[in-house]
Amino acid sequence: MYAVTAATGNLGRLVLDRLKGDVVAVVRDPSRVPSGVEARHGDYDDPISLRAAFAGVERLLLISSSELDTARRITQHRNAVDAAVAAGVTAIVYTSFLNADTVATGMTEGHHATEQAIFESGLAHTILRNPFYGEAFLPQVTDGVIRSSTGGRGLNTAFRDDLAQAAANALTGDDHLGRAYDLTGPLWSCPEVADALGVAYEEVPDAAPGPMAWLNGLVRAGALERQTPDLEILLGRPAERVIARLKG
Repeated sequence: MYAVTAATGNLGRLVLDRLKGDVVAVVRDPSRVPSGVEARHGDYDDPISLRAAFAGVERLLLISSSELDTARRITQHRNAVDAAVAAGVTAIVYTSFLNADTVATGMTEGHHATEQAIFESGLAHTILRNPFYGEAFLPQVTDGVIRSSTGGRGLNTAFRDDLAQAAANALTGDDHLGRAYDLTGPLWSCPEVADALGVAYEEVPDAAPGPMAWLNGLVRAGALERQTPDLEILLGRPAERVIARLKG
């Protein structure tokens, strides 16, 4: 039996759509689970509920919590790992984040701690280090122009559809245990997209301090240009390209 946590979230719903057979959706609100899928109550803040939800589960997809407080997020994930061990789960797949294996600060801190907890648990495991979601970075054409503050640098984002399929394949396949995958989508840039769409490109300053300005700073520094073949390996095909999504 497979189980997916956070199964009514943006990624979890897509994973459920791709899984066939014996799957359990572990969620805080079982009423939100699509019909035809077994739903069990499981709350990252409630270890007892997690142990009950994981009963009889052989392989677990642990989708990372959306909690922003790092300390609480780490506790939530450790609750899930401990519950998996207590319930007799044999293997766990975890949706981590790129560079969490080597960087234990900032947005990767919680993921790094969770990876360590999984390694120390003794569970068979597969680590999926996801990139930023492509949906959040899709360029917009306004008055015939694409404007951005990315400095023309590349982005290795990937779309949730592909990351969900990769997670489903990792959960159900027999060749992924003991492996960590650093998932990156096809590299793209805003000027390249503008050229492909036949529109102008304009580099503009960040509008104001905030999350998007911080992300743009990462892009300008080349922090999102890393490339690996791992997503294609898990998918067994090329990942969707940004220009294909925009033209589709």
